[in-house]
Amino acid sequence: MPSLIIKKYWWVGALIALIIGVIIFGINSPTAEELSEKIPTIGADHISAGEIHKSYNSNPPTSGPHTAADADWGIYQEEISDEAAVHNLEHGGIWITYQDVSNQELKNKLETLAGQYKSKILLSPRIKNDSPIALVAWGRLLKLANFDEIKIQQFIKQYKNKGPEFIPD
Repeated sequence: MPSLIIKKYWWVGALIALIIGVIIFGINSPTAEELSEKIPTIGADHISAGEIHKSYNSNPPTSGPHTAADADWGIYQEEISDEAAVHNLEHGGIWITYQDVSNQELKNKLETLAGQYKSKILLSPRIKNDSPIALVAWGRLLKLANFDEIKIQQFIKQYKNKGPEFIPD
C-alpha cells in the first residue's frame, strides 16, 4: 500500500523539492548591485565634440565630460563615442558594449536582448573594452566574460532611469 501511494503522489515530493530549490537559489543569487562595481562619478561637464578632456576613471566610462548631444537610443553596428554615450547615461540610459566585433553569435544575442527595450538602451561595439561585455549605467559598471541574460536584465532593471538627469522614456 505505501508503495502505491508513493507511485501515485511522487510529483508532490518533486514539486516541494523544486520550490525549496527555487527559494534557496533566490536567496543566494546576487543582486545587480552586488554584481556590478560602483564607480565614483567625476562630474557631468558638457564639452564640444572632439574637445580634449580629463581621462575617465573607468573602462568604459560611467560618468564625466560628455557632448551636449546624446546618441539616439538603439542598436549600433559601429562604435559610438564615449562622450555621446556618457550623455545618455546621464539621462538614465544603459550602455551595453561588446569587444569582439567578429563574434556574430554574441552580437545576435545582445541585439535580441537590447531589442526588447523601446528606449534608454544603447548597444554598440567598443574595441577599447577590457572585457568581452560591459554594461554601463551612471556610476555603475558590470563586466562579463560571457553572455548572461539574467545578469544583463538584472542590471538593466536595477539601473535604468537612475541617471542624475531624469528624461522620461
